[in-house]
Amino acid sequence: MQPRIDTTRVSPNAYKAMLGLQSYVDASGLEKSLQGLIKIRASQINGCAFCIHMHLRDARKAGELQERLDLVGTWREAPGFTARERAALAWAESVTLVTDTHVPDDVYEAARAEFSEQQLVDLTMAVVAINGWNRLMVAFRVPPQGVEKPRRSAA
Repeated sequence: MQPRIDTTRVSPNAYKAMLGLQSYVDASGLEKSLQGLIKIRASQINGCAFCIHMHLRDARKAGELQERLDLVGTWREAPGFTARERAALAWAESVTLVTDTHVPDDVYEAARAEFSEQQLVDLTMAVVAINGWNRLMVAFRVPPQGVEKPRRSAA
C-alpha cells in the first residue's frame, strides 16, 4: 500500500477542523472506554487498518481487557458487554452504515434507554468523528504506525 496524500501537510486547516471535532468528542464526558469501543467497531466496518491498530493499542494501554477487544466485532453474540455498550455499538454501526440502515427506530429506542438526549448527540458526534478519520486514512492510504512487515519464512 502506497500512501497518497499527507493531509496534515497539504491542508493543515482541514486537519485542524477534524481535530476540533475530536476535541469536542474528547471533552463530551462520554466514557473513554465506550469511545474506544466505538472507534474500534466503526474502524472495523470501514476497513481502516490505521485506526484499528491505533485504537486497539490505546484501549489496551487504558486497561481494556484483550478478551473484550477480541470480541468487539461480534459484540451481539459475545458476553461481557453492558447494555449501555451494546446500545452504543448498535448506534455506531447504524450511523456508520446509514445508507443501509437509515438508523432504525429500535436502535434509536435502545440508545435512548441508555443515553440522555445530550449524550446521544455526543455519541453521534463520536461516530461522525471516527468515520471522518477512517475516510481520510483509507482514502489517502495511511498505513498503521509501528507495524513491522512480516519476514520471509525459509521454505
